[in-house]
Order: sequence, then C-alpha cells, then structure tokens
Amino acid sequence: MVLMNDNEEKIQFLRNMYELTYLRDIVERNHLRNETGLRQLIQILSSGIGSSTNPKRISNTFQSEENISLSFNTIKDYLYHLQDAFMIEEALRYNVKGRKYIGTESKYYFSDLGLRNSALGFRQLEENHIMENVIYNELRIRGFLVDVGLVETWRKTQEGTNERRNLEIDFVANKGNVRYYIQSAFAIDDETKREQELASLKGVKDAFKRIVIMRNDIMPYHDDNGFLVIGLMDFLLDPNSMSK
Repeated sequence: MVLMNDNEEKIQFLRNMYELTYLRDIVERNHLRNETGLRQLIQILSSGIGSSTNPKRISNTFQSEENISLSFNTIKDYLYHLQDAFMIEEALRYNVKGRKYIGTESKYYFSDLGLRNSALGFRQLEENHIMENVIYNELRIRGFLVDVGLVETWRKTQEGTNERRNLEIDFVANKGNVRYYIQSAFAIDDETKREQELASLKGVKDAFKRIVIMRNDIMPYHDDNGFLVIGLMDFLLDPNSMSK
C-alpha cells in the first residue's frame, strides 16, 4: 500500500481488507450469526481507543445507543475472535504499587490503524488517540509486553483532608528485567496540563525509568523530575531512544 500514490486507491484497499478479508474471515470461520452486532462492536472499540472498558460496559452501550442487543457472553466471544484474528490487542490494567492485575477493565488497541479508520469510514481521526495506539504498536513490535498502569496517590483537599486518587499511566512496558513507565502526551500547553500529564508518573516510587512521549519534534531531555521527555518521531525512528 505504501507504493500507492493515490489516496482514493489507498482508501479502497483498506476498505477491501476490512470488509473482504478480516470481517468475512471472522464471520465465516467462527460461524457468527450477528454480523451487524460485530460491526457495531468494532466501531465502538474504534471510537474508544485509549478508554478503559469491559464487556458489561459495552453491552450497556449497545442497549442505550446502538439499539442492538448483544449479551455479555456474546461480546466476550466477539472480543476473543477479534483478538484471534490479530485485529485488536488487549492491554490489561496493572496496579503498580500492589503489583497485581486488576481484571475489571481493559483497553483495546488496533494492530492496524488503517483497519480502524476504515471501520469508522475514515472519520474520527483524533490525533491524540491515534498517537497512543501508534506508541502501543511500536512497543509491541519491539517485543515489550504492555499493560495500563494504575497508581494510587493522595492529595490535600481545600478542606484540609486527604483524598485518595487512582491515576493512570498510559503504558507499563516490560521485557525481561527492563521496565518503562510511559505517558503519551499529545500536547502540554501550560503548567496545569503538565501537572495532569505527569501526576501519575510522579506517583511511581520504584527505580524504573519514566518517559513522556510528546507529539512535538523536540530534542530529548530530562526534566526536573528526572523523566525522559522525547518527541514521537524520535521514539519511532530511534530504537534506542528510550535508553537515553
């Protein structure tokens, strides 16, 4: 597809891949009877890149918005079939402090963003969500197992009481004895936004490296917290960018 010069030709190629290869194969190989429900499930996942979800929440979405009834067990089966076809991957939630997995919710990322965009009719091309999916895919290509981190922190309220917060780290990437905590930050426009993006990384108390990947084309640097800050293109093009 990279050799195609015409955008319409590329779009048609992706549509054919989505419709005639992936969808047809999943439906026929697994003898699915509700192709419409499968299509709607893929669209829900496509729209919710970077959002935590589970079969129960998806089922409620069907009932309230899609006007299609899919049971909890059917959605679980469909999610399995999509993963088995290498169309999506599941990122589990991991409690960093407790060192255990939290099985209530997961995130789903598309192995091929072209298929995701095709499922949505090439609408909803939000750069921040696409960037998050691109980072996930690159980490998997490099052989990392990738989870979604959960960090428990405390802060003082205006009333002077302590308030517990559960903050999310976009990615906890593990390979052997190497671990990186990674935050995807499309843009940090001001100090308030910076604090929001970095709060979860600040809550990590172990010695593994913490990394912020920004959309901007910047020179890599270490900020006042000791976090490595790198640009997206540098991350993608330099296999050693995270070890700087």
